[in-house]
Amino acid sequence: MFGIGMPELIVILVIALIVIGPSKLPDLARSLGKGLAEFRRATDDFKRNVEDTAREQEEKEQLAKQGTIKPDEVNEEKVAEEQKEKEKEKSTV
Repeated sequence: MFGIGMPELIVILVIALIVIGPSKLPDLARSLGKGLAEFRRATDDFKRNVEDTAREQEEKEQLAKQGTIKPDEVNEEKVAEEQKEKEKEKSTV
């Protein structure tokens, strides 16, 4: 856990208890936990999307090798997906 052992963690908690106070510490811990959970969900979703996209691309390339679809169709779809991603990035910024 980032090289922090039990003694260091106890010191950090004691300092947090002194600085923040016992009334606000549970609220702070709860909001920190929610933030970490949301971050984990977002990273899992991103990872799943990347894996799905890679799997789809591999399947298309495999189909192109088998002759089921033309290699040009694979490249056209790839270019179209990249353009959609760029448009999404522009709209979110």
